[in-house]
Amino acid sequence: MSTSTAERRGLAEILGIPPALFWAFVGQLLFMVGDGVEAGYLDTFMLHNGHTQDFVTNLFIYYGITVMIAAWFSGPLSDLLGPKKVMWIGLILWAVLEVGFLLFGLGPNNGPMITLFYTLRGFAYPLFAYGFLVWIAAATPAPMLGSAAGWFWFSFSAGLPTLGSQFARYAIPAIGELNTFWCSLGLVILGGLIALLFTHEPTGKKRLLPEHVSTKEIFFGSLSIVWREPKTLIAGIVRIIDTSSEYAFLAIMPAFFVDHLHFTQGQWLDILSIIFLSNILFNLVSGMVADTLGHRFVVAVFGGIGGFVSIPLFYYVPLWLPGNFWAVAAAGVLYGASVAAFVPLSGLMPQICPREKAAALSILGLGAGASTWVGPAIVAGCASVFGPGLHFVIWTFAVIYLLSALGTLTLTISPEARRYTEEMEARGESTKAVGH
Repeated sequence: MSTSTAERRGLAEILGIPPALFWAFVGQLLFMVGDGVEAGYLDTFMLHNGHTQDFVTNLFIYYGITVMIAAWFSGPLSDLLGPKKVMWIGLILWAVLEVGFLLFGLGPNNGPMITLFYTLRGFAYPLFAYGFLVWIAAATPAPMLGSAAGWFWFSFSAGLPTLGSQFARYAIPAIGELNTFWCSLGLVILGGLIALLFTHEPTGKKRLLPEHVSTKEIFFGSLSIVWREPKTLIAGIVRIIDTSSEYAFLAIMPAFFVDHLHFTQGQWLDILSIIFLSNILFNLVSGMVADTLGHRFVVAVFGGIGGFVSIPLFYYVPLWLPGNFWAVAAAGVLYGASVAAFVPLSGLMPQICPREKAAALSILGLGAGASTWVGPAIVAGCASVFGPGLHFVIWTFAVIYLLSALGTLTLTISPEARRYTEEMEARGESTKAVGH
């Protein structure tokens, strides 16, 4: 091993990144940058090319449904095939379907083809990203598992949409909107190849469960835990709420800021990047704070109650202070921090279900995927019930976040679960989840 490699790996370990997965984290970041390029302007691109807001909202709902399905499947598929194969499947699907999306959908502005390819592409990134999360859980030593999970969400959110939006911010004026979409394809392929070709950690290359465990058991176990351990259902709902507003805002806020408030597209993309810069920083901070104050406390107070306060602020501040970029940015920082405060759920779930950590975490993955369509669906539901007006959407989300705080308070760790964890730690056994 070269001196530079040893230094790099030493630094990785100090930061809490498993050295064997270092390049996978780098590749994940670039992959998610590419995936996030479109996040800040796909909405306005569609609206400015003759499509209605209803079409865009429905498009995001369909996309979110396929994301949800793939997010859940990533867990059992990784157990069955190995995480690395699942990541390869996600990368290839993303590349092929994005080419179809651009050539047959956005290029000729064909609505049905846009819907078809964008919906199908929703299957792709969760297989890559959440397959990597399973790989982390399978290959990371227990003392590093929390920090490794924090770095996963850091790299995830740093790409989608923080750095992705900044890439679009500077690429669009130089090469145009459609060519910027093509650049996102290149970034995804580059990131995926770095992650998969430069990472040689052996655990991720193989099936994670013994051969005698049937395919039916693998898939059914990841779903049946919902009624066998009802707290996982509550945690899954809380996880849906966590990022539901984020995906709703990606569907409605670009037009609100650009067309209604008359911010420039560049200013909106800068605001979006600031929000998610706050989010990725607090992804790390919230996990550290949770170790001191408690996982439930951080999620309920800073996440649930924080969202109840910050979501209305993000809407009303630009109305109260027209054109004040930095006031809006400050409100966005609070909002990004409140979304990040739900991260300790990933540490709480394995403590609630220590015997079936992978199955419990798969429900969080399902919730994360579901939020991508539930958010836009709430927007559509508010429009049908209350009529036009974003303030109905804003206050609906505020109340939902407040309810998530109440739900989080029920996520207690049973004495039996606590004893089991203590026994495993006393035996010196790994506490990471690789099976059901």
